[in-house]
Amino acid sequence: MDLQIPKGTRDFSPEEKIVMDKIVSTLKEVFELYGYAPLDTPILERFDVLASKYAGGAEILKETFKLKDQGNRELGLRYDLTVPLARYVGMNPTIKIPFKRYQVGEVFRDGPVASARYRQFTQCDVDVVGSSSMAVDAEIIALIYVAFCKFNFEVSIKVNNRKLLNDILNYCGIEKSKQENVILSIDKLEKLGMNVVKNELKEQKIDSDKTDKILNIINIKGSNNEKISQLKKILKNSDGLNEIEQLLGYLKNLNFEAEFDVSLARGLAYYTGTVIETFLKNSSVKSSVCAGGRYDNMIGAFLGKGNYPAVGVSFGVDRIYDAVVEKQKTKRKTNSKVYIIPIKTLNQSMKIAQQLRDAGINTDIDSMERGPSKNLEYANSLGIPYVIFVGKKELEQNKLKLRDMKSGKEEMISIDDAISKIKLIYS
Repeated sequence: MDLQIPKGTRDFSPEEKIVMDKIVSTLKEVFELYGYAPLDTPILERFDVLASKYAGGAEILKETFKLKDQGNRELGLRYDLTVPLARYVGMNPTIKIPFKRYQVGEVFRDGPVASARYRQFTQCDVDVVGSSSMAVDAEIIALIYVAFCKFNFEVSIKVNNRKLLNDILNYCGIEKSKQENVILSIDKLEKLGMNVVKNELKEQKIDSDKTDKILNIINIKGSNNEKISQLKKILKNSDGLNEIEQLLGYLKNLNFEAEFDVSLARGLAYYTGTVIETFLKNSSVKSSVCAGGRYDNMIGAFLGKGNYPAVGVSFGVDRIYDAVVEKQKTKRKTNSKVYIIPIKTLNQSMKIAQQLRDAGINTDIDSMERGPSKNLEYANSLGIPYVIFVGKKELEQNKLKLRDMKSGKEEMISIDDAISKIKLIYS
């Protein structure tokens, strides 16, 4: 048998999974720093939920893995964590508002496979349900900066507003029934270029004068304030532009900033206001590593009543992983801090290993009765920083031989002193 994994998926070796787990735990720390609580939902959802007109729209539905269970019910693998959140809130209408949740989980998309684009990938989401204030949108952008600072990355964060795009399309004379498809085409501008967008708009029966008018406006250049000033001369009383001003004002108050990009659209149909995309500076990972926005209508539509404004972003953990590994000099192959080598003292060594574990020190032990040299080679290959030899001589003195694998220095030491020393280094 030719053993292979499905295209667009990948295995994570222990050294890779250690990095991935560290990324996720760092993100969770930042989420909880900002007051978010954890939530989990099933990987499988009813297909009618994923296909709802209030969900991701036609573009994402084409990439949805669809299946049937033995009861002939139509199901799908979730393509994001936002639709399951909307469904969860819809099923729990008495939930306390604002509801701030984060979720980490696998999502699936049957789309084109490319570098840093996978069919199964991990998302980390933060969302706030129940508040329409731009202060929440600004706080989420601040959270993004803090998270990537923890990874020692510089980022560029771009923002726009879907209401503003609709206002621009209204100004350009685009019928409301065509606006969603036009926005989906605008979303392809940076990736596929001007000619592709023009051709798509032509196929949508948008005449060339209107197309040129749209593209001229969304390609306005200058500082954030200059762009806002130019747009104010074109649009009167634009709610989307007012929200952008509020958002940038709150960000300034938090000592953060974002680039106002009038062409930023985000391809999902459920966005209603702010849209956000985050890119790494000085990295070969060029795709967005964190994106999202405001989706004020989805949850209320699932409920069939009520007003549930919501905003959130999703961190692309796989892309962050690729960027972290790119700049990482060494890879850890285990989380063990200590490796115990019994020299014909396995029973006593197992007790010592348990003492170290009881003290919270990640400890491994040789169970194959190999010689010291082979054991040292094994510990070194895994990058374990400390080795403890336990022989009859050590036990007679009620001590251990502790070896620092980096320096090669060895010392005879009591188990209590060894525990104190190792805990001090890794506290």
